[in-house]
Amino acid sequence: MSDASIVNSPPSFSPALPTSPAAARPVAGRTKLLLEGPVLSTLVRLAAPNALQLLAIAGMITFDGLFLGRLGADALIGVSLAFPFMMLMQHAANSGMGGAVSSAIARALGAGRRDRADALVCHGFILALALAALFSATMLLGAPWVFRWMGGEGEALSAALSYSNAVFSGAVSICVLNVLGNAVRGTGNMGLPSAVIVGSVIAHILISPVLIFGWGPVPALGPAGAGWGLTMSFGAGSLVLIAYLRSSRSLITLAFRGVSLQWGMFAEILKVGVPGLINVIITNLSVVLLTGIAGHLGREVAIGYAMGARLEYILIPLAFGFGAALVAMVGTNWGAKQHRRAWQIAWTGGATVGAACAAIGLVAALFPSLWMGLFTSDDEIVRAGALYLQIVGPIYGFYGLGMALYFATQGFGSVMWTVTANAVRLLASAGCALLAITWLNLGAIGFFVAIAVGFCAYAALTAAAMFRVKVPSAPQ
Repeated sequence: MSDASIVNSPPSFSPALPTSPAAARPVAGRTKLLLEGPVLSTLVRLAAPNALQLLAIAGMITFDGLFLGRLGADALIGVSLAFPFMMLMQHAANSGMGGAVSSAIARALGAGRRDRADALVCHGFILALALAALFSATMLLGAPWVFRWMGGEGEALSAALSYSNAVFSGAVSICVLNVLGNAVRGTGNMGLPSAVIVGSVIAHILISPVLIFGWGPVPALGPAGAGWGLTMSFGAGSLVLIAYLRSSRSLITLAFRGVSLQWGMFAEILKVGVPGLINVIITNLSVVLLTGIAGHLGREVAIGYAMGARLEYILIPLAFGFGAALVAMVGTNWGAKQHRRAWQIAWTGGATVGAACAAIGLVAALFPSLWMGLFTSDDEIVRAGALYLQIVGPIYGFYGLGMALYFATQGFGSVMWTVTANAVRLLASAGCALLAITWLNLGAIGFFVAIAVGFCAYAALTAAAMFRVKVPSAPQ
C-alpha cells in the first residue's frame, strides 16, 4: 500500500507496504458499531469506561498529596514544583500524541486498511519512545534551573529534584502507557485502556507508601518513592498493553519485526500530534499566566482565582472522557467516507460535553462555597473564588463545547484551526484581563469577565474551525 493514498502526505522513505490479507478481512464488530450504531448512545457507551480512569487519576493525585504531606511542608512544596511538569507529560502523551495515534488508526480501520493500522501502531510506539526521551532529557538536565526559577530552595528544592528525577528517568513508562492506550481506543475499545490505567493507579497507591516511608528491607526513599511508584506501576501497565497488542485478541497488532518504517506514516501522526502537543502546552499555560495576572489584584484574589479555576481541571478530564470516544467514532466514519455521519457525531459530542460542563458550572455558580470550602476557610479568598465561579461558571458550557470540538477535529485529522482557537482564547483572556486591570481599573470583576470572554471566543472559533475541515478529495 502506498502512502500516496494519504492526502498531502510526503513521499515514503521506504518501499510501499504490500497489501496484506488483513486488509481484506471483514469489518470487526466493534468497528461496525462505530460506523452504524446510534450516535448518542454509542458515544456515551464508549465514554463511560473513561470515567473510571479519570476518577483513578484524581485519586492518585489525592493520595500522593496525603502521603507526601506526612513528610512535612518542604516535601509537599517541592513535589508541587515538579508535579505540573509530570502532568504536562501525561497530557502530552495522552491527548496530544496519543490522540493523534488514535485518530490515524481509526481512519485506517474505517477505510478497511487493517494492515496500515497495524503499521501505525508500530510508528506510534516509536514516537512514544521519542516523546519520552525528549521529556527525560529536558527535565533531567533543566529541572534544577527551572525549580530555582520557580522559587525552590533548600529542602524544598531537594524534594522537587528527587521526585522529578525519579519520574523523568522513567518517562518511557508514562508515555508508552498513554500512547498505546490511545492506540487501543482508536479501535473503539475504551474498556481495556481504562482498566489498565485504573490498575496501574491502584498499584501506585499500594506501593508508593512502601517506597516513600520504607518497610522491612525496602529503604525509605522519601519524595523519590512517589516518583518511582508511579513509573514502576505505569511500566507494568505498559507491558500489559504491549502484550495485548501482540496477541490474537487485539484488532490491531504491534509488530517489532517486518514493519517498513515510512515517513508518510510518521507524518500522518505528527500532523495531528504536534499541534496537539502545542494545545496541551497552551491549556496548561493558561491558568499559570492568568494566576500571575491575578497577582496584581492582591494575594486573596490570586489565590481565590487559583482555587476556583481548579474546577477547570475537572472539566478537562470530562472532555477527554468523551473526546477519546469522539476521536474513534469521528475518525472511523471519516476513514469510511461517511462524512455526514462524522459531522453528526462531532456536533452531538460537542453539544453533550458542552451541556455537561454547563451543568457543573451552573451548580458552582449557584453554590460556590461548596467548592471553595474544600480548600480554605479564609473569608476573603472564599469571596474572591465565589465571585469567579459566579461570573465564569455559567460560561463553562462554551469551554466544554470548544474542547469537544477539538477532539472531533483530531478525528478528522485536521486540528490546526482548533489549536489556533485555543491560543486566541489565551491571548484574549490575558489581553482583556490586563486591559481591565491596568487601564480600565475594573478590578476583580473585570478580570473574571475577561476570562469569560476568552471562553466565549474559544467556542465561537472552534465552531468556525469545524467548517474549515475539508472532505478528502482522494481515498484516505
